[in-house]
Amino acid sequence: MEDTEFFDICEKEQTAATPFLEQGKDDDDSVTDQFWNVANQPKGHKIGEESEEDDKIKSKDASEGVGEDSDSSGESQEHHMNNGNNNNNKTMKYADRVWILNLRRNLNQLDNIAKEKALTIAKAREELSACQLRIEMLTKERECTETKIEEKKEAGNIAAVFRLQAMHRRLCAELGNEKDLESKIALMLKENVYEMWQIEIEQGKFGSLREQLEQDEEELERERKEQAEQRIQKEKTVSQLAERKQQVRKKKETEAWEAYERRHQKAVEDAHKNHEKAAQFLKKSMSRIRQKEAKEELKTQEHMEKRMQAVLSLKNNITSNRETLRTLQLRDKAKALEAKKQEMKMRGDILAEGGDVTKEIFLHKQRIELERHKEEFTEQQKSRKTEIVARILQEEAYVEKQKKHQARAEALRSQGKLQDSLQWRIKTWQYIENACEDPAATVLQKSWRTPSACSLVDDKSSSVVDFSKKALQDTIHENDDEEASQTLAEPEFTGLWSQECNLYKMPKDETDPKPLGASKMERKIFTENLEKLRSGIIRKQVVSGHEFKGCPFYSKPSLIHFKDFDVGKTYKKKIILINASYSVNFCKLVGVSEHLKDFINIHFDPPGQMSAGISCEVVVTFKPMINEVLEGKVTFLAQNGSFSIPLKCTTKRCVLALDKELIDFGTHVVGETISRTIILTNHGALGTRFKLQTSTGDNGTCTTTAKSSLERMVSPALDGITSGEKASSSPVESSIYENKEQVYPVHTEEVTLHISLPESQKTESNLGSSHIEQFSQDALITEADLETENAQSPAESPPEEEPIEITLGKVTEGEIGPFSSIKLQIIFTPCVPGDVRAEFEITFDNPNCKPLHFCVIGVSVDVPVWVPNPNVDLKICMYDRLYQDCIIIRSRAKAALRLKFEVCKELSNHMELLPKTGYIQAQSSFSVQLKFLPRHSLPEDAGKYFDTETRVLEVPMTIKIADKFVEIQPSDGFGTLLPLESLNLDIIFKANKAKEYSFELTCKSEINRQFKLSCKAIGVHPPLELSHSLVKFAATALNDVSTATLYVINAHVSLNRFTHTVPRIGKGEIAPVGPTSFEFLVPEDSPVTIMPSVGTVLPGKKCLIQVYFRPVLSEQLIREEAVQMLRRADAQRTMLKKIHESEMQKRKDETVAGKKDGKKPSFAAFRQPLRVRNSKYAAASSGFEPSKPEEIKTNSEEYIAAQYSLIRNFTGKFERYIIPCFVASGDIDEKRGSENLKYSPYNTLYLELHCPAVAPSVVVTSNNGKNMINFGEVAVGHRIIERITIQNISQEQLALGFSILNPNGPFLLISPVGTLEPGENQFLLISFCPNESKLFFETLDIRTIKATLTLSIIGHGVAPSIACSVEGEVLDMGYVIAKEKVTSTFKIQNTSTLPLRYSIKLESLSQTRLKEQQRLPFFITSPPGRTDFVGTQNYSGLSVFNIFPVEGVIEPRKSQDFTVTFSPDHESLYYSDCLKVVLFGKEIARVIWLKGAARNHMMFVEGGDPLDVPMESLAITSPMSEEAAKGELEEPAKPLLLSLEYIQAETSGTPAVRELKIGAIRTAQFASKKNVEFSLDNLPLLQQKGFTIEPVKGTVDRGQIKCISVSWVPPADFDPDHPLMVAAVLTLKGDIKESYKVLFVARVVCT
Repeated sequence: MEDTEFFDICEKEQTAATPFLEQGKDDDDSVTDQFWNVANQPKGHKIGEESEEDDKIKSKDASEGVGEDSDSSGESQEHHMNNGNNNNNKTMKYADRVWILNLRRNLNQLDNIAKEKALTIAKAREELSACQLRIEMLTKERECTETKIEEKKEAGNIAAVFRLQAMHRRLCAELGNEKDLESKIALMLKENVYEMWQIEIEQGKFGSLREQLEQDEEELERERKEQAEQRIQKEKTVSQLAERKQQVRKKKETEAWEAYERRHQKAVEDAHKNHEKAAQFLKKSMSRIRQKEAKEELKTQEHMEKRMQAVLSLKNNITSNRETLRTLQLRDKAKALEAKKQEMKMRGDILAEGGDVTKEIFLHKQRIELERHKEEFTEQQKSRKTEIVARILQEEAYVEKQKKHQARAEALRSQGKLQDSLQWRIKTWQYIENACEDPAATVLQKSWRTPSACSLVDDKSSSVVDFSKKALQDTIHENDDEEASQTLAEPEFTGLWSQECNLYKMPKDETDPKPLGASKMERKIFTENLEKLRSGIIRKQVVSGHEFKGCPFYSKPSLIHFKDFDVGKTYKKKIILINASYSVNFCKLVGVSEHLKDFINIHFDPPGQMSAGISCEVVVTFKPMINEVLEGKVTFLAQNGSFSIPLKCTTKRCVLALDKELIDFGTHVVGETISRTIILTNHGALGTRFKLQTSTGDNGTCTTTAKSSLERMVSPALDGITSGEKASSSPVESSIYENKEQVYPVHTEEVTLHISLPESQKTESNLGSSHIEQFSQDALITEADLETENAQSPAESPPEEEPIEITLGKVTEGEIGPFSSIKLQIIFTPCVPGDVRAEFEITFDNPNCKPLHFCVIGVSVDVPVWVPNPNVDLKICMYDRLYQDCIIIRSRAKAALRLKFEVCKELSNHMELLPKTGYIQAQSSFSVQLKFLPRHSLPEDAGKYFDTETRVLEVPMTIKIADKFVEIQPSDGFGTLLPLESLNLDIIFKANKAKEYSFELTCKSEINRQFKLSCKAIGVHPPLELSHSLVKFAATALNDVSTATLYVINAHVSLNRFTHTVPRIGKGEIAPVGPTSFEFLVPEDSPVTIMPSVGTVLPGKKCLIQVYFRPVLSEQLIREEAVQMLRRADAQRTMLKKIHESEMQKRKDETVAGKKDGKKPSFAAFRQPLRVRNSKYAAASSGFEPSKPEEIKTNSEEYIAAQYSLIRNFTGKFERYIIPCFVASGDIDEKRGSENLKYSPYNTLYLELHCPAVAPSVVVTSNNGKNMINFGEVAVGHRIIERITIQNISQEQLALGFSILNPNGPFLLISPVGTLEPGENQFLLISFCPNESKLFFETLDIRTIKATLTLSIIGHGVAPSIACSVEGEVLDMGYVIAKEKVTSTFKIQNTSTLPLRYSIKLESLSQTRLKEQQRLPFFITSPPGRTDFVGTQNYSGLSVFNIFPVEGVIEPRKSQDFTVTFSPDHESLYYSDCLKVVLFGKEIARVIWLKGAARNHMMFVEGGDPLDVPMESLAITSPMSEEAAKGELEEPAKPLLLSLEYIQAETSGTPAVRELKIGAIRTAQFASKKNVEFSLDNLPLLQQKGFTIEPVKGTVDRGQIKCISVSWVPPADFDPDHPLMVAAVLTLKGDIKESYKVLFVARVVCT
């Protein structure tokens, strides 16, 4: 079984691995041809067309062999190589790049096939060897079994013989199977080897092509690098230009600042002069002010006494009023008892007479109420008359006062020319008079005047009201007398009114607020305190180094809002202030807005010091005196600044709204009656009356479009419109032929009719020659007139028969209270088929409420039958009970019709219509019996038609009209034909089956003449279907996208025409069952995109189609608008130039006249406007030639400005497209040479699209209006922020919503905007921080209620990478003489594609270095490896290692040289530091360990084992002087340990080898000694112990290093258990003599 499975697997692999070979066998084509066909294949071909490749295949001879194919492939190869050589010096085209990519993909595919084939061959060989091994084993077992059979036969063991014979047979069968399998595997192996040879041959054919492909790829890479260098050069040029502009701007700013300083100095000097001149008048002014204050104080006391007396009198009046009220209440109670007794008496009398008690009492109460209303009306008229008389008297007094002022002004004018001071007095007086006598100002002052105590009492007391009015009039008369007695004809400061005094304006901040006579210190203190009070800031609040900025206190609620207040009532609100600052704060109440002080009272007890988060309460009391909306704020002062809380007081108002603005009745049959309701809701606290009527926007006219009749009427039921006032309308016929961009030619008829209100005048229609006449209410229509009208308009019906389809319900007007709603009913009674539309509006008595409008639409279907009662209500039903009802069906047809009655499948077991088929006679009725027998399975069977919660069943029933496929329009084929007149009729044919139709139409006249018309048609059933043939897009803003989804369905799965309808053309052949292809043909330059537009649908499947609608402005329209804008700008410049020339001519004339009079001309007369002189268009304005639209570039400023202007002024656009979908049998993806797709134009499907476009509400104003944000290349981990400006160009406030960006992505919206006011600009901040090196793309949708603005965000994350010239991780500076310097240079190259901002950090200068020094040294803690890179440092505190440069930017593909300076100040062998290359201030790109050593002398020794730690003691030891060193006789030798390990193997050993390095430092010091001598003593002992040393002595030049090699082999007498230790002295002679005691330790290590 395993062998069989393997054989099947091999067969499958062979089939999958040789698609090229199989196809080559079938089509007589080789693998080479297929590769060239794939490399040069076209993008695709349309249905019904043949590609050039297919033609070539057809023309080939079938007898051509592989050799000819190879020749053709060779020729193609040479052709491509020649093309490649010719295009080396040119830029590679897009097609060449695509060819390279396709060829590389195909070559890789061929290589993969070769690898798979080699793997298959290897598996087959393994299996063949395994099979042969099993054959050998089975053969041996068979021989062994035969031997045993012979033995058992001889022994006579028959049972064993039978058993062994069965085993022998089984072994023979297995052996036969194995041999068969061996032959199959061998055959398979042979075939695979043969195919492998073919593949290798094909690979050899493409060898030269591979080389050419590599050259092309190198050329492509070179072109990319050149483009990158060109971009970098352009960026450098732009940056240099920007730097130049910045320098010019700085220069201008400096000049402007110097000019400002000069002006400021001049203003200060002028202010001092003013102050000196005003000081002499100050004393007189102060004395006058004191006298005036004393007089005002006296008047205030007198006024207070009057008010106190008024309050006392008010108190007495209140007491007397209370007593009067008690008396009135008692009297009212007595009257009520008396009325009740009279009512009981009347009730008894009526009962005695036998009358209706309720009716009589109701009428009696109505009479009493009517009399009371009459009395109130009489009193109201009297009060109004009194008010009118009072107003007339006031107006007369005002007129007399105005006449007096005018007479006084005329008298002053008649005196002739007055003195300058007198003129100033007159102007001031006139200004004061105008300001005081302004009616608007008077009303405003009265409305905002502080109410007196008299005005706050109850209005019920008439005496109090009279007293308050009298007191108010007295106050007004007193004010008038004071104003008349006080005049400003004489100025207070006479000197300042003289023309000789030159006034100088002084800045506010430099005015001396302190009176004269104070000292400088007092002035300074006073000024500082005043500035503190003005700024409202006492001191800044800084906690932990952070300064608090923002509002110091938060309030709950954030807005103090008194809603729906009543005048005279008192309202209170409590707010809580919370300390939101960092520490303790204070809070002080400053006050409320000035215009709210008369109505708002604040109760606030300062709590003193408040900690952070502590709150306090504030009580706000509001007592309104006027019924107006008030807005202001309550201001508080905190320790670190002032803050305010907004306050708003709104009156009661009506807030009316409709639940919907469109009532869509949908489609209904003529004769039905349907009603809908619309809800009017009042969300406000004030009620009002409403009235529902037709909209006045169309002058009371409703418009409708009919498709099947000539006349149409829609009229709402309005009060006051009589039948005689109805207007008749004549028909209008028109045929609409739309252009090719929108729809294909379709013949339709649309009739537009008008219904006018009685007051409206009807005018001649511009749609045709028909006119509309208006008849008066009392006009008499004679028979002759009617005949004349019928002759002019044969199809026009009398006004009495005009149908009314959309009417209103019973409620058309009434009262709507506060916070309530009312349902309004709209009734639709379709009379004539077609679309119906009516506009209605709701008006209100409240003038502040705007009318509300809504639209009603409906569609009536021209079905010859209808159901008068479309709803059948069986009420409450029980299970297993039979319920019956009768359904009446009426017909308006002129002939008998066959009807078919159907019930939905779900209810077939519960409901039945009898009969199921019937005939209804012409213009008669038909009765159908409904039987309903609900069973217990009804809830499960009904499904969606049954509501489980309400237990209500709603089931649709269908009435089908059979054999109805021809329709005559207009008027269903009825009409009147006048002599010598022709009439066009449309015959509408609707095929319900795919067959040939042949029928006759008979036209009959009134004189019984008949005319027959023969008609033939062919019904077509396409192979494919569309799920939706009509798509209505929502209103889409410009540059927005709307998406619709539909399906292309292939329901053709069987050729059996008896079970279902099959796709065919008439009686032609049935379309084959199989894949069917389609193609949508979208018009060019249309805003519609269909994806996929081409595809194939398998039988029984469906294909998803996405339809996108993206309205945009065409480039030609934008260019034309740009030209128009340039022309308008030129016209404006020309006009400005003419105005300027006229002004210049006028000034020249004035200059000439001034010279004649001897006056000096002013400098302004010769100064020209800078704008006109410096305008770059001024010189060319006279000869301006407007550009052509084709010359406007898309990236120019004119193009962008024109596009922005068109978007702002876009009013909307509606387009209709009909997209054909061609259908063909077959798979469009198949590429068979001789096969064509079967296509017929009769199978074409049509998709209708309705595309309304509107103006966007939000646009992008930054980045030249582009909706794409390109961050460019950004380093990984680095963040860049872009600012985008959006603007609301609509007329209403917009609430914005944003789509969610990828939370794990690099893009982040930092500052979303909540709302946008009309015309407001807001900024959006979007950051880009890539986390990996790749290209990122996301879209951000800015959503509003009406449209969506999509922003495309692009960014390329690039991983910063560098290459350092330092090999390894250590940069060794070597040895240097102490207090000398040595430098080393290394290079860092930027290998990435973006500039790198770097900084060099040293670990010794780190901020955490001090903390790290407090830890224990690493040699004490014994870590696994050294972690401290900072070693010995200089005693002076200066850094041992210095790097230059420390920071900068490395451009892409550039390098930067760094210089490291090593300057130690004392001797040490452990100078080290850690250098870190930090990119963008975050990422550590490279770590280098800097290492160096310093000596006081010119020689050094390296090597050996460490005997000390690489850290110095904290104690500083002063170095030994040279004299002391020379004077010292014996210097102790320095220890040096050298350990050696001899590795002993089984046969031989490896000698131990170590090295010591002797070096001489290159230095300018020690000029007397040019080299260093060294020698090693105790050489015989070392040799005896097995040590070999080379060399033993020698010299080392300056700057050189010499190595001493030490090797050891254990001697014969060596004891492995005891290590060997030998000491020797190494002597160095340079500027001084140094000795090192070298201890050699040797041991043997066994492996």
